[in-house]
Amino acid sequence: MKKIDEYQGKKVLVMGFGISGINAAHLLVKLGANVTANDKATPKNNDIVDDLEADGIKVITGDNPISLANEGFDVVVKNPGIPYDNPLVAAFVKQGTPIITEAELGWEIFDGHLVSVTGSNGKTTTTTLTQLMIAENAKHQVKYAGNIGISFSKIAEDLGPDDTLVTELSSFQLLGAPTIHPHIAIITNIFSNHLDYHKTRENYINAKLNITRSQTKNDFLVINWDRDEWQKIAQRSQATIVPFSRLNKSHEGSYVEDGMIYWRGQEVMPAKDIRLIGPQNVENALAAIAAAKLSGVTNDAIKKVLTTFSGVRHRLQYVMEYQERLFYNDSKSTDIEATEVALQGFDRPVILLAGGLDRGYTFERLVPYFKKHVKAMIVFGECKDKMKDAGNQAEVPVIESEDAITAVPEAWKLSEPGDVILLSPANASWDQFPSFEVRGDKFIEAVEELTGKKEQ
Repeated sequence: MKKIDEYQGKKVLVMGFGISGINAAHLLVKLGANVTANDKATPKNNDIVDDLEADGIKVITGDNPISLANEGFDVVVKNPGIPYDNPLVAAFVKQGTPIITEAELGWEIFDGHLVSVTGSNGKTTTTTLTQLMIAENAKHQVKYAGNIGISFSKIAEDLGPDDTLVTELSSFQLLGAPTIHPHIAIITNIFSNHLDYHKTRENYINAKLNITRSQTKNDFLVINWDRDEWQKIAQRSQATIVPFSRLNKSHEGSYVEDGMIYWRGQEVMPAKDIRLIGPQNVENALAAIAAAKLSGVTNDAIKKVLTTFSGVRHRLQYVMEYQERLFYNDSKSTDIEATEVALQGFDRPVILLAGGLDRGYTFERLVPYFKKHVKAMIVFGECKDKMKDAGNQAEVPVIESEDAITAVPEAWKLSEPGDVILLSPANASWDQFPSFEVRGDKFIEAVEELTGKKEQ
């Protein structure tokens, strides 16, 4: 590990008992730190507290007491989801205490080959494809971690200098990762997400750009070249720029031309042979191809992955076919852009299940996609009236339902052989479910109950 002595004798506060926080706390103890762990909630599982205390960690739950700001902590390792206007966090900011996320801690101890992926959409699929492609040709370990649900620092502990780690990094993680330095960074796209957290789009972009902030010309930034804004964002990096383009706007990296995928002028494979559906997954594949080729991966290895990989759970995930209807779980579509691209992936009539947390915006942008792709809609959640308005503008039949679970039998009643029944909510899940993963799992369970079959 690189900075094994960095935390020796330091007084560190870990805020948040998520997977990353718990792993960070235990790692810091191994590194010689004096650790306090704090969570605003009281864990329902006492084993979490018992394990932390057994490792010599002081545990404080049920509050973020402002008095902690006066205890002389050298570093705060913050759960990415805790906002900076949290009173305790704000107090640390005011007094200049360094605040990092577990991703930064993972980077500080990792001395292998780092590939990092960020973006508004497509992060998990791109991370997974990249890891699978590099692993096909690798002689050493190739793992993935980060926002994909696996602690960066936990995996980093177990890897050596010849190993490769592909990390998915959110804007929340990157905001607290000021020195992270991937050899290959990927930005899949940048839309206007999480402005309730970042306050402005420029703040959001600046957080994303932490992925390339420490890169030099000897490193690579793989970035979507299909919008002028993203091309301009690339100019803010010191890395060697490697574009990818579904719309054939650059031949300097990976791109599509006349239905064929190329890498710097060399044919790789037909785009139609990618098993994942939709234009967004062509873009995800192009990003992964660029990172893979920069890592020395062969075309045969790339083709093997792209023709067999059927998708990440909750990301336009194929669930099953039943009586000539296809069921897809796209619960991760928590914004308008994600649902736009999901709908474009189908050439069959779609019965769309959509709705969720009301964040104050309306859905007129989806009207053209509803007109072209959707034969009926089932809407639910806080924003169902706004979603219904957009459906009415598109002259699509709309039925209201309680949630994504009760919507499944309603969608079945409206369906005919050849239809797609698609959960692509265009909204966060928090009005009715604790996460998009739970929403997607419940949707799949409802499909299994309806059909009497297990997901495929």
